[in-house]
Amino acid sequence: MSQRSLVVITAGLSQPSSTRLLADRLAAAVTASALAEVDVRGVDVRGVDVRVVELRDLAHDIMNHMLTGFPPAALKEALDAVEAADALIAVTPVFTASCSGLFKSFFDVLDKDALVGKPVLLAATAGTARHSLVLEHALRPMFAYLRAVTMPTAVFAASEDWGGSSALQDRISRGAEELSREIARRGPVQVGDPFALNTSFEDLLAG
Repeated sequence: MSQRSLVVITAGLSQPSSTRLLADRLAAAVTASALAEVDVRGVDVRGVDVRVVELRDLAHDIMNHMLTGFPPAALKEALDAVEAADALIAVTPVFTASCSGLFKSFFDVLDKDALVGKPVLLAATAGTARHSLVLEHALRPMFAYLRAVTMPTAVFAASEDWGGSSALQDRISRGAEELSREIARRGPVQVGDPFALNTSFEDLLAG
């Protein structure tokens, strides 16, 4: 069995939060969908390790990092987890016809190459379905700039979707299947050690 890592970024501000609820349902669906997948080498990938990052708990750290250029320990751990993840689920509430400032700020302080080629399932919540295009007009262009591989299906949940909507569950299932297939299509992420010595001591002496 090949263990894969899935990091879930949720930017909900309240507790409980509909944004976190959607994030949890997406993570559960991806985990369930992965049961049927094997990776490109024929290795079972049902061992999906899920880590949820609640941005509300890191809000002060994110701002301090933006001001000083140095991430506090808890934020550094979250940033490292994102870089090392095999896939990402990113969920934001919609404020003023866009993603939340907290959500955007987290990705502003992420290393510019951390998401290159990484599969990402996008999702958002709002009070009305009129905000659903935020996924296509705000989130997808941002992740394209970061060179992530976004799934064709992006999942939006309005307030009326939480009454047992089958349409919402269909979107969740479709997005989860796309992400789990993308995880299986790739080998595990290999994060390089920035302090690793890749040149021999003799070569260094030779100039």
